[in-house]
Amino acid sequence: MIISSVREGRFAPVVTDWFVSRAETHGGFEIDVIDLASVNLPMALPSRDGAPSPEAAAALEAVSPRLEVADAFVVVTPEYNHSYPASLKNVIDWHFTQWQAKPVAFVAYGSVSGGLRAVEHLRHVFAELHAVAIRDTVSFHGAWIQFEEDGRPKDPETVNAAAKTMLDQLTWWAQSLREARERRPYQV
Repeated sequence: MIISSVREGRFAPVVTDWFVSRAETHGGFEIDVIDLASVNLPMALPSRDGAPSPEAAAALEAVSPRLEVADAFVVVTPEYNHSYPASLKNVIDWHFTQWQAKPVAFVAYGSVSGGLRAVEHLRHVFAELHAVAIRDTVSFHGAWIQFEEDGRPKDPETVNAAAKTMLDQLTWWAQSLREARERRPYQV
């Protein structure tokens, strides 16, 4: 699971904590949360032939192996200016093979659009990386008023059902693509 918001005072932990509880309840997942607020990747990428700086190499060492071993991803993202945060694009761009032939699901939040414009942009980006975007998304419109003060959703029946649908799809894709990669390594 990747938390893409890095803003101070961000709402991402509320949404993420709820979704982690849904994934744990669903079962079948070993959950590893990568919080991009604690990943210090520089914005400047090295040249195609160049090596990352020592600072970038240290940040990559903390995140790249985790992405490599994952069979699936869930991106928790807000919508910033009709798209997704630069922190997420940065971690995506620092990696390539780690995304290939793996499913990506989205939990989005925002105001009127509920983060869905960010998700639509991410679908194109992950397709370019040979990842499979899960069709169903969990989305919170006006997220700040959708949760109780203790972090529970005000309408748990609807959002829990949406999470189950998405997690069912993610499970199928993760298992199917893992089996396919084991039988025949994916090559671009």
